[in-house]
Amino acid sequence: MMPDGAARSRLALVVSLVLIASGPFAAGCRRAEGGPGVYDAHGVVESVNPEYGQVVIHHDDIPGLMPEMTMSFDVPDPEVLARIQPHQVVDFRLEFTGRAYHVIDVTPLGDAAGTGHRAGTSFDSVAPRGDPAPPFVLTDQDGNPLSLADLRGKAVLLDFVYTNCPGPCPILTGLHVEVQRALEPALRDRVRFVSVSLDPLTDTPAALREYARKRGADTANWSFLTGAPDAIEAVLKGYGVGSARQPDGTIAHLVVTFLIDGNGQIVQRYIGLDAHDPEQLRADLERLASPT
Repeated sequence: MMPDGAARSRLALVVSLVLIASGPFAAGCRRAEGGPGVYDAHGVVESVNPEYGQVVIHHDDIPGLMPEMTMSFDVPDPEVLARIQPHQVVDFRLEFTGRAYHVIDVTPLGDAAGTGHRAGTSFDSVAPRGDPAPPFVLTDQDGNPLSLADLRGKAVLLDFVYTNCPGPCPILTGLHVEVQRALEPALRDRVRFVSVSLDPLTDTPAALREYARKRGADTANWSFLTGAPDAIEAVLKGYGVGSARQPDGTIAHLVVTFLIDGNGQIVQRYIGLDAHDPEQLRADLERLASPT
């Protein structure tokens, strides 16, 4: 017997609630504690880049948002950025918008010299635009070897993430998924997305494959790469984006994506989440991938 109108409405409501509980909204609900908002934080400034409006801070645990780690943050207000100096101990306010982390206020507390903290992450080491992209030979999410040389002739968008990242990595991957889905169909075969793991001890090919699936990445033209710790360390050092693991167990990294042309040259760097505008990335990729 078919249910009557009222019963069908109740059934539709139940189905909708089940879909919401199991779909992408569920992750948002489960992570509500660390959702958009303003958080008080404390840490040590490792590097400042006024050109890109960036600061690297080794911060303590930020309750409800992320554990202790070293990462780069966007600083949209030049007046706030001007108050930040390397090697400072600072209290700061961090705004999480859902798509970026903004330092919106800072209170310098003194020099970090007496704290025992040793800075290890700097924008000065990031591979420059116009240089050849550092080569690599790593292993993809299916256990197959992949080298940068294999990608000659393609426009490559290269980033660095790790699957257990509590901060910017899933956001960065999500932004690049938007770019991947928006590409002109005729150009998709001429574009390759590459994500190199920052945590080879955890990120096995299977872990990367699951990360890609959960984030909606199409691995037909997106490779998630891992390898032996020394091989990963060499890649991270070559691109200047951080270290695989610090002595305290945290993973220090900068939010940087590289656009590499078919000849293996770095033609653009996107530093900080604010610089990762999906529409701009798509336009840059398509311009680079279009036949001349």
